[in-house]
Amino acid sequence: MPYVNIRVTKQGVTAEQKEKLIQGVTRLLQDVLGKKPSTTYVVIDEVETDNWGVGGETLTAIRKRG
Repeated sequence: MPYVNIRVTKQGVTAEQKEKLIQGVTRLLQDVLGKKPSTTYVVIDEVETDNWGVGGETLTAIRKRG
């Protein structure tokens, strides 16, 4: 029973894109590992840019600079 957790920033990810991610990851696990889609779990967490850091800075600060 595979469990995949995808984390993205909470900006600009559409419901259609999330659906494609879920379908694609499920298909990949089936193709590569032979896992059943009916027992594959994919969870997408959306994280606020204030809560995501790179190089000691939040993404909010990085994106404000351009």
